[in-house]
Amino acid sequence: MTMPFQWLGTQPYEAMWERLKHRAGLLALGQKDELIWACEHEPVYTTGKRAIDNSQTQSLGNIAHGNASNIALPAPFIVTDRGGETTFHGTGQIMLYPIIHLRKRALSVRNYIHILEQSAIQTLAQYGIVAERRCSLPGVWTNEGKIVALGIRISQGVAYHGMAMNISVDMKYFDAIKPCGLERKAVNMHDIQSETPPMYQLAQAWAEQLDSLLNSAG
Repeated sequence: MTMPFQWLGTQPYEAMWERLKHRAGLLALGQKDELIWACEHEPVYTTGKRAIDNSQTQSLGNIAHGNASNIALPAPFIVTDRGGETTFHGTGQIMLYPIIHLRKRALSVRNYIHILEQSAIQTLAQYGIVAERRCSLPGVWTNEGKIVALGIRISQGVAYHGMAMNISVDMKYFDAIKPCGLERKAVNMHDIQSETPPMYQLAQAWAEQLDSLLNSAG
């Protein structure tokens, strides 16, 4: 693996978000190199810049538009600067956070998203899980449901935020939302393959797949 990788354990979401923005800014200025971070988060709901309500009630829409009434969620809710709609992050889920200079790599956003998705597909295949893209739907899917969510931010030619892979998430947290605006349920890796390595090993295997694909793209 040529790109630095670091497993950060369990991180609070907002602190990690600030860390990502800071590192991306330094990369854009040429003061730091690309890298891949991975972690789990303390339970949190996040939504993208569009702040589209995809909850089963109106609670998320109320929060996104500054109205904190009628909140019925079992974890905090944060409107972020990434793309994508509302999803859940928490323990039992790997967050992969590449910080990549797309402009220097002459890599389009569309191609980068394709590489991100492919890295997840190839990682899951290592553990006997068949996954795929779905036409016009970001992320990665199995026959049982959505297993990887995706949302990125591009600033000054640098991509940050990333992907979330469900390993053993408590699915009660998804009950309040339609994952990324869809009726199809979220699914865990453990629902399909009961025996998996520790989280940090899975994260490193995923980072290695992504690193290889980025190198192949030039």
